Amino acid sequence: MSIKTRANPPRLSTWFRKVVTEGPRTTFLIVLMVLTSSSRADNWPSWRGDSAGNGITTETDLPVEWSDTRNIRWRVPLPERGNSTPIVWDERVFITQAIEAENRRTLMCFHRDDGRLLWQQGVVYDKPERTHGTNPYCSASAVTDGEQVVASFGSAGLVCYNMDGRELWRREFGPLNHTWGNASSPIIHGNLCIHYYGPGKGSFLIGLDKKTGKTLWQFDEPVWNPEGRVDGFKNKPPGVVGTWSTPLVVDNELIMGFPTEVIAFDPPTGRIRWRCDGLNPLVYTSPIAGDGVIVAMGGYRGNTVAIKSTQRLWHQVNAKGGIGSGVIKNGFIYFPARLIACLELATGNTVWEEKVPGTKGGTWSSILLSGDRLYLPLKSGDIVVAKVRPTFEVLAVNSMKEKSNSSLAASDGELFFRTEKTLWCIRKP
Repeated sequence: MSIKTRANPPRLSTWFRKVVTEGPRTTFLIVLMVLTSSSRADNWPSWRGDSAGNGITTETDLPVEWSDTRNIRWRVPLPERGNSTPIVWDERVFITQAIEAENRRTLMCFHRDDGRLLWQQGVVYDKPERTHGTNPYCSASAVTDGEQVVASFGSAGLVCYNMDGRELWRREFGPLNHTWGNASSPIIHGNLCIHYYGPGKGSFLIGLDKKTGKTLWQFDEPVWNPEGRVDGFKNKPPGVVGTWSTPLVVDNELIMGFPTEVIAFDPPTGRIRWRCDGLNPLVYTSPIAGDGVIVAMGGYRGNTVAIKSTQRLWHQVNAKGGIGSGVIKNGFIYFPARLIACLELATGNTVWEEKVPGTKGGTWSSILLSGDRLYLPLKSGDIVVAKVRPTFEVLAVNSMKEKSNSSLAASDGELFFRTEKTLWCIRKP
């Protein structure tokens, strides 16, 4: 099923019309405008940003203070609630969206200038699929390379569209079955689209040809039967088992956090390069990397593992990680815990753990790092902006007055954010 509105023609065509009709002086000015425009700052093509997927943007002039009415460029209502994060490429903003009343899983494309809907495409899936009440369908974020955009619709499969909403290919892998649903987002690396299809029985990590959707390799996840659990489910063996990680590519190695271990693959072939145990059976966060170190965290009083040169650097049992993923900056790890915490990267020692005054409810979101500032949304819809320093310093707490489990996207001086029923574009005046 498809809902479409007419997309505006590219701005460049308007400029070329001006070049033809307004003479040499205007030609110079218009070419200058073209060059300036074409150097648009970072896109945000996947859940955690660029292909590195570490939640870090090179932009340093993002807004610090705003509210639901101040420094808002636009806001648009969404059909239903959702937990996925927007992605951005040039003038398009994409977000995955379930419409449960119609049994539809969709991808929505908005124009970044004013938030108008350009197109909406999706699939109908009317079979039952288990999930948690706090995890709506379509919690996985989309991914794009500027030519095509891929969305995971859970049991309804993986679908690829061109930038104007025409379906290019679709893969259906069978039903997913887990009490907490799914949320792992696809990534694009070179000619590959890589996706974790799980959690639950029969889960696998798969590498597809991004142009055709053809399977290039597949790693079937082992059947985990953990014993002697030390995480938050230790009194319910084997308890709940699963991973909601999105894979990460670091130095041409594909890193994935599975229940009880981290595994590195060769991206083109899916061949295992190394594996490191020590995680707990529940893995909520995605692996992060920086300064030559890979860090994977389990959730709900789970374990944390740091790996350097394929060897375990340090290991924490019953650690303080949560659901959201962190960032690494200048030898420190910043991550969502009870609220925000900082560890020393080399040792895992706690530097500080802080709660922001006046906030409540915790967070399921992941951190965005911009220069020396980190941004973290809370369940309440408040967004904390803090300084990245050895000591904790809050710069602002910005309230959107609407709950959220989504994370932030940053592009061209703007922040894009999804709350329960609204998509926002935040910008300085």
